[in-house]
This record gives sequence, C-alpha cells and structure tokens, in this order.
Amino acid sequence: MKLNSIAIDGPAGAGKSTIARKVAEQLGFIYVDTGAMYRAMALFMEQNHVEPSDQDAVSRACRRADISIAYQDGAQVTLLDGVNVNAMIRTEQISRMASVFSANGDVRKRLVELQQKLAQETPVVMDGRDIGTVVLPDAVCKIYLTASVRVRAERRLKEDLARGTQTTLTELEQEIAERDERDCHRAISPLRQADDAVLLDTSELTIGEVTDRILACYRNAAASAGLTI
Repeated sequence: MKLNSIAIDGPAGAGKSTIARKVAEQLGFIYVDTGAMYRAMALFMEQNHVEPSDQDAVSRACRRADISIAYQDGAQVTLLDGVNVNAMIRTEQISRMASVFSANGDVRKRLVELQQKLAQETPVVMDGRDIGTVVLPDAVCKIYLTASVRVRAERRLKEDLARGTQTTLTELEQEIAERDERDCHRAISPLRQADDAVLLDTSELTIGEVTDRILACYRNAAASAGLTI
C-alpha cells in the first residue's frame, strides 16, 4: 500500500529543504527535517554521556532514543523523548557530533525506523539522499531534485557571501563535485534516483515553479493510487 507522503532526494545544493518546506506548507503535511533528527540523536548521546568512540555503547543507546517531528503553536519542533529540543540542537557542537554519530550504522537504522513511523502516522514531505530508495520506498510520490554543479555552487556562493564567508565559485564547484562523488559511492544508502522517481532539474526554475511541478506530480500520483487528497 502506498504511503500518502512525498519523498524528495537529490544532491547537496539542489534546494531540497526549501522546496520540501514549501510543498508541505501547501499540502498541510509535516515536513520532516531529517538533519534535525540526527542532531537530536547527538543531543541524546551527549545527555547520556555516550562517547562516540565507543561504537557498542552508541549502538545500544540509540535504541532508547525516541525522536519525532511535530507542530506546536504553529511552529515545527523536534521532540526528544517528548521534549521540544529546537533550541538545543542548533549549536555548532551538536552539529559536529551529529556528523560523527551518523556514521554508526545502528544510529542510521534507528532513525530510519523513527522516520518510517512518522510517515505511517501522518502524511509527510521528507527530503534527503536515500528517502525514496530506503526510508520511504512506498511513498506515493518520489522526486529526484537536481541542478548543475555550477548552479548549485552559485547558490552556495550567495549564501556564503550573505554570511560574510569569503570563498570562490571554483572552490565551491570542486567541493560540491567531491561531495556528490562521496554521496553516490558511500557504502550505506548511497545517493541515487529511485526507479519510480520523477527527475526534476531546478537549474532554470524558480522556487515557485519547482513547488508547482511537485504538487502536480503528487496530485497525479495520489489520484492514480486512489488516495484522497
């Protein structure tokens, strides 16, 4: 049975998070920020004094973490054991820890279980690199969002300059190309387009145009699956 949800995959800088939020808002679905869930897991490990170097302890501890996404007072919140931890997971330290803990296969497995549980309970829009292939293979609508390396580098350059970070377009193009290579060839859940995903290149499209196209894809797919929208 198809899940009444949307899976959006694609490389870094393709605009997945921005678009996913817009689509979720239009449909009244929950946008699942998978990155926030990984940061919440890192916070859980810190609170329970689990050292990232102790892989066995990490594997055991992650089974106890209950992490979810919900809306409270009109705002999206990340819940760790029922507590809103939005203000606690945006620090640089937690971000670094999230990257370290995410390398543990059992952590990834636990978070996939929690993400699947969310999608079974309520319609979601979820973005990442293995959503349509691993996390939500039964999503009614799958999108593979991409853009040229040059366009993604230009977008990143604008963001960096706005933050006062000095870099060059050439450096960013190389960094993005190298990350694409790593993501596509990593051992666990590599980045790839699901066989039944719609390929959407955003290089020459506005945010509004991309959002409209995904909404149209979803409505067609949901109608074909006999889902009420």
